[in-house]
Amino acid sequence: MFEIVNFLHASLLVADLAQSRRFYEGVLGLRPSPARPEMSFSGIWYDIGAAQIHLICLPNPDPIDARPAHGGRDRHTALGVVNFDALRVRLDAAGLTYSLSQSGRRALFVRDPDGNALELVAQE
Repeated sequence: MFEIVNFLHASLLVADLAQSRRFYEGVLGLRPSPARPEMSFSGIWYDIGAAQIHLICLPNPDPIDARPAHGGRDRHTALGVVNFDALRVRLDAAGLTYSLSQSGRRALFVRDPDGNALELVAQE
């Protein structure tokens, strides 16, 4: 019998790596991981606790248009956030649109420049 014991990473497709880096690093404050090896396509990895987000610059086979307005009704990656109010201030200052969780939890959904939905959940 086997057991899945860890979540290792989520890969997100992006079209413009520089634009994505401005969002993930400039807005969300993530730092690139030095662990990413050379690959046949460009990308970047971010360490988040024991897991990672991998941004991979490859063609996206999924349509970006017509995605649900609320990211909670779309496939998404959830991240824990300390100082949730400061995050909201940062998103507002960047002029980014987000929606609050409809469950009543202190969480919000925002999309990156490529339409990938992120759920940001207060961990306070």
